[in-house]
Amino acid sequence: MAWTKKILRVNLTSGSITEEPLNMEWANDYLGQRGLATRYLVDEIDPATDALGPDNKLIMTTGPLTGTVASTGGRYSVVCKSPLTNAVACSNSGGFFGAEMKFAGLDMIIFEGKASSPMYLNIEDDKAELLSADALWGKSVWEADKIMRTTHSDPQARIACVGRSAEEGNLYAAIVNDLHRAAGRSGVGTVMASKNLKAVIIRGTKGLGNLRDPKAFLSAANAGKKVLAENAVTGQGLPAYGTQVLMNVINEVGALPTRNMKETQFEGASNVGGEAMLEPRKSDGKPNLTTNGACFSCTIACGRISTIDRTHFSVKDKPEYWINSGGLEYEAAWALGPDTGVDDIDALTYANFLCNEDGMDPISFGSTLAAAMELYETGAITKDQTGGMELKFGSAEALCWAAEVTAKGEGFGKDLGLGSKRLCEKYGKPELSMTVKGQEFPAYDPRGIQGIGLAYATSNRGACHLRGYTIASEILGIPEKTDPLDAAGKPGLVKAFQDATSAVDSAGLCVFTTFAWTMDDIAPQVDAACDGNWTTEKMMEVGERIWNMEREFNSKAGLTGADDTLPKRLLTEAANAGPAQGKVNELDKMLPEYYQLRGWTADGTVTSETHQKFGLPG
Repeated sequence: MAWTKKILRVNLTSGSITEEPLNMEWANDYLGQRGLATRYLVDEIDPATDALGPDNKLIMTTGPLTGTVASTGGRYSVVCKSPLTNAVACSNSGGFFGAEMKFAGLDMIIFEGKASSPMYLNIEDDKAELLSADALWGKSVWEADKIMRTTHSDPQARIACVGRSAEEGNLYAAIVNDLHRAAGRSGVGTVMASKNLKAVIIRGTKGLGNLRDPKAFLSAANAGKKVLAENAVTGQGLPAYGTQVLMNVINEVGALPTRNMKETQFEGASNVGGEAMLEPRKSDGKPNLTTNGACFSCTIACGRISTIDRTHFSVKDKPEYWINSGGLEYEAAWALGPDTGVDDIDALTYANFLCNEDGMDPISFGSTLAAAMELYETGAITKDQTGGMELKFGSAEALCWAAEVTAKGEGFGKDLGLGSKRLCEKYGKPELSMTVKGQEFPAYDPRGIQGIGLAYATSNRGACHLRGYTIASEILGIPEKTDPLDAAGKPGLVKAFQDATSAVDSAGLCVFTTFAWTMDDIAPQVDAACDGNWTTEKMMEVGERIWNMEREFNSKAGLTGADDTLPKRLLTEAANAGPAQGKVNELDKMLPEYYQLRGWTADGTVTSETHQKFGLPG
């Protein structure tokens, strides 16, 4: 079977490292990665624990298809309690780190306690040791990566690391692997740094030889790849433009949140979208985009590698290696661009590079900066607080400056590292925070896309598009077209997307496959790889079980149905432009039906019947 059946448990307080068998009963109920690691978290921590205290646990976890030839089978996740939301955190990343975990024979690494001094974990197949990270602490991800590669000479080792932002307590710090892939949301990097854990470096050479039915698996995986190649989104749009293909599309439908979500269309969208990344610059005739790239075993290759114009004001003093790295993806480009009113693509790329180099979630950073710009606009923040910088919407200079000081936790950067919710509360304007459960919004306005508003409001990790991507249906017509301006039918749509995504995340696959695949394409791959008769129906049941388990964890952590809401702006201030002009989000019409479909009470509590139906823990 595709599980290695082995967990590595690292007690940072004592320095002990032990191996233990994977709980296969739980694996049958929760599959892997997101679901299975959350099951361990639920069993091992008090949901009310301090997210940045030693009793929180940090779990790096793979899915059963991670490391296989299934397309996009390179995913891993980081699970813990979030310091940003105080809810369950599960942050998913691509690249090559997850596959290397499997090649070292590991399904999961559980970190507990706190080291007395900075440490990093070195894994070479069956050998694992904690080493001093004194020389790495205070370094950026990119600097630390370079140092570790001189110490550990194997060029095929894979590294996951936190940057200075996490060390400084930035509440949305990420864990960056392979230099520009990240477990990016909810502050998982902050938790890692709070444990005095700087990095994990892994080299595995064991490979995978334990699939349940290798011949059937290869056949199912190849059939899946064919479906992806023949689909317009996964076979053409994403390879050519990446997720940035969405910038102009979402702007045209009037759902591109602009200037801290005050507006719904951005006049400069065409300057920072996927098409703009391909256009030659006037200064040197070269495009922003150097090439596309792929994660382990991925046939979609939506990743971007970009080069900044060397003459741009923000990069003149940077070393040459710094100029070419992971380029803009849609969510980051939106948060750094339209949400702050900036349409300078090189400035956006520069800020994005800084987020990669020092491990910050660009969505939360850009959205927090947008809130700060509105606070500045209202006079709640002045130049005295910022050290002289004018935080004006549309200022590329302010964007680049803010990324620099936030990455290093300097001056006003400390305030920006609080996240939008705490920042706006500090300066007396909580209504200007565009968040759900304390996490900043992604790049779709719920006034123009009704279903995504319900998905944001009910997301178990705060505002998130990847917990129920109804954009596929409401905008792209996948698997069928629904009207984005109509709230009718959206509760069922949201629930279906949430359950399916829970299962996909737990398998070790990328959610982008679902632009082309249905569960009928995924279940045969899981079934051929794993014992357990993994039908489409069982996959969806597992997804629903995971969603309810996460909900119960959050309830015990203190969240209630009152947290299933949207900022007042989106419920009372109508969209100002585009097809959605005059519309607000109709959450009040959708939420009661959603609770009913979930088998929850009218106030959003999991009923005893639903708890028993899915055999939930506790």
